[in-house]
Amino acid sequence: MIRAVFFSVCLIAAAANATFAQAPPPAEWQSLSPEQQHLLQSYQDKWTTLPAERQQALAKGSQRWLSMTPEQRSSAQQRFGQWRSMPPEQRQELRNRWQQFKSLPPEQQQRVRQSFQRFRQMPPEQRSELRKQWRQMSPEQRRSVIRPPPPPRAPPPRSH
Repeated sequence: MIRAVFFSVCLIAAAANATFAQAPPPAEWQSLSPEQQHLLQSYQDKWTTLPAERQQALAKGSQRWLSMTPEQRSSAQQRFGQWRSMPPEQRQELRNRWQQFKSLPPEQQQRVRQSFQRFRQMPPEQRSELRKQWRQMSPEQRRSVIRPPPPPRAPPPRSH
C-alpha cells in the first residue's frame, strides 16, 4: 500500500517536474541507495527503458519520501488519495494551476504561499465564508482580488 502510494506520488512529481531545460543524465539503478531500490523495485526491470527525466524524478522522489517523517508520509498519502478521487478534468485544472504558479516570479510565488498559509490558519468558519464569497464573485472581481489594479498615477505637476 505504502509503495503504491509512493509510486503514484512520484509519478505526480515527475509530471510536475517534467519541464527541464536540458535532459538530465539517466540515473543508474546501481547509484540508488538500497532503500531507494527497495521503494522503486517495481521499476527495476524496466529502469533502463525509462526516460532519463523519469528516472531522475523517481530517484528524487524516493529520496524525498525517505527523508519524510511518518506524519509527513501520512499527509502525502492522504493528499494522494484525494488526488486519485478527483475526476480527470479537475486533476488537469490543478496541473494547469501548478504550471501557472511555477511561471510566476519568485516574489509572487512567495506572496501566494504566505496568503495560503494565512488562509489555512483561519478558523474553518472564516475559510468557508471566504470560499462562499469567492464563488459569488464574477471573473472580473476575482481577477481584481488576485491582481489588484495598479495604484493611480500621480497627477501632473501644476504650473503656477
